[in-house]
Amino acid sequence: MEPHVTVEPLDPTSEGGAACCGPTCCTTTADGGAEPPVLINALKEAVKKSYGEAARQARSGRTSCCGGSGRDDVITSNLYADAETSGLPAEAVTASLGCGNPSALATLNPGDIVLDLGSGGGIDVLLSARRVGPTGKVYGLDMTDEMLALARENQRKAGVRNVEFLRGEIENIPLPDASVDVIISNCVINLSSDKDQVLREAFRVLKPGGRFAVSDVVVRGAVPAAIRRSVELWIGCVAGALEESAYRGMLERAGFVDIGVEPWRVYDVEGARGILAQAGIDADAVAPSVNGSFASAFIRATKPGHGI
Repeated sequence: MEPHVTVEPLDPTSEGGAACCGPTCCTTTADGGAEPPVLINALKEAVKKSYGEAARQARSGRTSCCGGSGRDDVITSNLYADAETSGLPAEAVTASLGCGNPSALATLNPGDIVLDLGSGGGIDVLLSARRVGPTGKVYGLDMTDEMLALARENQRKAGVRNVEFLRGEIENIPLPDASVDVIISNCVINLSSDKDQVLREAFRVLKPGGRFAVSDVVVRGAVPAAIRRSVELWIGCVAGALEESAYRGMLERAGFVDIGVEPWRVYDVEGARGILAQAGIDADAVAPSVNGSFASAFIRATKPGHGI
């Protein structure tokens, strides 16, 4: 049996908290894997609230900070070249809360059908739409109404037609089997409390030979329990992160092959210190033990079958 770390119920009186009002406050595996939730519904509501606030901030012209979560410039900075964002609505850029650039990572061909899991303000959808051209199509899937409204507004401003934004959860993708050539995602899968189900769904909707190319945060060593208990950090793209080997294992269980996990930005002590301090965790006590433990990574995999 895998070791478990107890996840304390969320305090409904805390700022940004969500009530733990049912019997399902559970545990998460120590590697961030398949977890009956920190109360699944409470976590989802906390994510929706945080990302809804980020969308409102972007619309008001302020830089999105994910509702005060742990995500900050150490994760989100310098992900897109100026040439890529040129011509995009400013709100699409400021609403970006990712940890990489999956639209550049993925091999996209004219005519491809692409799905972005957790599309937020739409930056990766709009960038992908340029690359697949008018004969292709890009779907953006998000569960947060404010982000969907912002993304559709950004689509209208950009004048992009080969895009459709869908409301739904990444654990239950509202598309048919074998309907997508490429799946991308930008620092969203880590937020799910059932990552195995996300990857099974990704496998289901991909065509044979389809490509999975996402950016995510991965864990590269032991992680203190205080980080796992922090919903602020989970929303902020850190505490829900999988260990590299666990990510590979989940992709294999889902049926993927040709799996690669490529860390490209490793966070040092000072980066971790800032993230932890924002969450109210004793940075001096914890930061040294997480030096180099988190990294933004590119994760690639393929669904077996004839190439596309």
